[in-house]
Amino acid sequence: MDNALAMSNHDVAVLILAAGKGTRLRSSLAKVLHHAGGRPLADHVVRACLPLHAKKIIAVVGHQAEQVSAVVEPLGAETVLQQPQNGTGHALLVSKRAIGNARYIIVLPGDAPLVRTETLRALLQKHKTGNAAATILTAVLADPAGYGRILRKSGDAVAAIIEESELTPDQRELNEINSSIYCFTAAKLWPALAHVKPNNKHREIYLTDAMSVLNSSGETVLAEIAPDPREALGSNTRADLAGVDRTFREWKRDQLMRDGVTIQLPETVLVDPDVTIGEDTILEPTVQLLGKTKIGARCTIRTGSVLRDATLGDNVLVEPHCVIDSSRLESEVVLGPFARLRPESHLLKGARVGNFVEIKKSTIGEGSKAPHLSYIGDAKVGSKSNIGAGTITCNYDGFSKHPTTIGNRVFVGSDSVLVAPVKLGDGAYIAAGSVITRNVPPDALGIARGRQSTKPNWAARKRRELSATSPHHPKKKPRKKRR
Repeated sequence: MDNALAMSNHDVAVLILAAGKGTRLRSSLAKVLHHAGGRPLADHVVRACLPLHAKKIIAVVGHQAEQVSAVVEPLGAETVLQQPQNGTGHALLVSKRAIGNARYIIVLPGDAPLVRTETLRALLQKHKTGNAAATILTAVLADPAGYGRILRKSGDAVAAIIEESELTPDQRELNEINSSIYCFTAAKLWPALAHVKPNNKHREIYLTDAMSVLNSSGETVLAEIAPDPREALGSNTRADLAGVDRTFREWKRDQLMRDGVTIQLPETVLVDPDVTIGEDTILEPTVQLLGKTKIGARCTIRTGSVLRDATLGDNVLVEPHCVIDSSRLESEVVLGPFARLRPESHLLKGARVGNFVEIKKSTIGEGSKAPHLSYIGDAKVGSKSNIGAGTITCNYDGFSKHPTTIGNRVFVGSDSVLVAPVKLGDGAYIAAGSVITRNVPPDALGIARGRQSTKPNWAARKRRELSATSPHHPKKKPRKKRR
């Protein structure tokens, strides 16, 4: 069925209504630009339509048209400007030229991102096989408050869409709602829209009024119930956005668990839609995997870690509360806890980066270690080297960044400062507490610190001096004179 529909959809145009502001969100940002599930709302809607292989996908833009166009056009949608925005029916009219000779038109709001491709296919099939003038995607809600209701004739036939403000007491019991997602036969829609007048307080042309015209003229209007009622939900308020985001996250986690990923306390884990994870990887509570993060098999990501656009090989362990941004970790790397990898960091196989270590635009070689309290920036570290606690690469002179190169099997003592540009040759040793400003040859010892001197009894004398001058030091009482 899917292949047959995909091949025959050259006569279908998809129209996404994305011109509105979204006043109930109380935002300076257009409604369809708000994010849920890791993407703008309009992005989700376009992606759901792409597999239909329609003749064209058109987004009607208005408020913040340039920004909305910048989201939908790279995905393959073309845009039509609706200015001013005079209702959903008016959006169809201004798009008529772009729709061209398409036989069928699927209409979706740009703020209903949960709709799925298979549901749109079912809607289109119902419309074609039912020889309908219009087919409405509906949903059955336990609490339909705030939505227009569907009044049926019999079977799949729709008698009317009734707005909530116009419901009679008996009709308030209806729980089938209008999703505002439709399929039309173009030859039936255009004449019906021509009869719609803006006879409402907003003086706008509504698409639902075209449904009334079609019904009153004896045309067939059908309903197709969405398999998951959440697909019909819009994003009119911040609470709606939160609910939509929650659903996307749930769907993504369910898919990952079906694919062999263990997620502990799934409701606390946030995963963006483009994230991929291999089998037998474990995600502990409160992990966030963002952007285009890719994680291999048999990894463990522990509590509180945040990964954005990160790439991890197999058998990687990320200890609690690490931050990884646009960096790559090869297989068997151990990171953290409380480590930070800034962009362009690369940890080779078996590297270990530990507590409170920050790495930026650097490579840590195979089997090398930086276990504690270090900053490594603009550096290249060879294999099997050890970076002692408190080591800092001074990569910035106030004007430019400079590189540090550390060879293979290098030992850098604790609390060392490597002032770039500087190179440490293979097998070199750096004495603890050194400030290294010149290159150290292979197998050499680099030491740069003041010579220690010891002064016997200095501390005891100092304590006596301080005690004598202290305001709390007890003073002797003056003697009384004899008479």
